[in-house]
Amino acid sequence: MGDSTDDSSIAAHSAQSDTGHDEDEDQGGFFRRIIGAFSPTDGTEGAEDQADHPVQHAVPGLRNLRDMAVEDVAIPKAEIVSAPVNVSKDDLVDLFRDSGMSRLPVYDGTLDTPIGMIHLKDFALRHGFNGQAAKSDFCLKQMLRPLLFVPPSMPIGVLLQKMQAERRHMALVIDEYGGVDGLVTIEDLIEQVVGEIEDEHDVDDDQYYTRESPGCYLAVAKTPLDEFEQEIGLSLTDTEEVDEEEIDTLGGLVFMLLGRVPVRGEVVEHPSGAVIEVMEADPRRIKRLRVRLPGHTDG
Repeated sequence: MGDSTDDSSIAAHSAQSDTGHDEDEDQGGFFRRIIGAFSPTDGTEGAEDQADHPVQHAVPGLRNLRDMAVEDVAIPKAEIVSAPVNVSKDDLVDLFRDSGMSRLPVYDGTLDTPIGMIHLKDFALRHGFNGQAAKSDFCLKQMLRPLLFVPPSMPIGVLLQKMQAERRHMALVIDEYGGVDGLVTIEDLIEQVVGEIEDEHDVDDDQYYTRESPGCYLAVAKTPLDEFEQEIGLSLTDTEEVDEEEIDTLGGLVFMLLGRVPVRGEVVEHPSGAVIEVMEADPRRIKRLRVRLPGHTDG
């Protein structure tokens, strides 16, 4: 979503610009090469194919640009991290920090009335880094950038091409009634071609977890349970609610406790007293977790 202080999303995460001086200006050649191979000649052919042959758990590859629709990769509305137009400066800082996103949709009243997007860079350059703008001068409307609106049936290759042409890194998915149905970023689309993209805020593949503070760990969902239990000195599987033989990762543990894939920001209380917060997830899988051990749950 909404894009994981990138994380990221977002939710989550974490990309869009309106000026000729943003980071997406150098990406045109790459986009044109991958779009040209498999994007349909018009915006309806791929949509009809998608309706007859829905794609689930697709393997990354160029073919997905034609075979997958926006609705297959979009973040659901319930998981979108957004900001009201009357948000205070301090609350906006908290939203960026807690979500890990660099771009947030802004709405007036409800999310079904989006009015633009706020970019962390615009906000930081105007009000951060010891900027000269006074707190009383904070006006979110003056920093908004336009949003891109797309239907859920649009092939992702067509959307990728549109994003490249209009220099947008984020789009809102609009349903048949004009309401917001989801959110998709350019990273979500590219991941369908090249696989999962991790940034500098992600835990390295060979490093399953890191200790943020005493009793608090940031971990990827595929962290082996036995290795993590040895690190924290606490068993997370020796309870009636958990079948040790059926799970071997932290993500599997959360899924077993809930009986479903959680949404970003959801907090799961483990029977041992540990608290597990879902830092990053999409509709198909859990990605990152924060684990607070008993006695450290308020940190």
